[in-house]
Amino acid sequence: MYYTYILFNNKTNRYYIGYSPDLRNRLKEHLSGKVKSTKSNLNYKLAWYCGFPTENQAIKFEKYLKTGSGIAFMKKRFLNIPFVALTKDNVSDNGLITTRSSKSEV
Repeated sequence: MYYTYILFNNKTNRYYIGYSPDLRNRLKEHLSGKVKSTKSNLNYKLAWYCGFPTENQAIKFEKYLKTGSGIAFMKKRFLNIPFVALTKDNVSDNGLITTRSSKSEV
């Protein structure tokens, strides 16, 4: 079994995406400062993981999560990071988003 996983740091709001055939050992490496990408701040926690039968599948999903659409998918589905409205959008009191028209109203 091969695992694709997401670590999330609540203090910095940063995430790390990786894959490993031995998830438990890999997490120990992250939390003990042995992984260069996460050793500067050891407040990462396992936010999500998924097992795949082949290494190729795990790698493909890891690569997808690192793309623009994969990051949006990850934040919405796995990390539950709330939607941030664009500056041109208005958010009403009930949480609905209304977009301003670029045309002037008569």
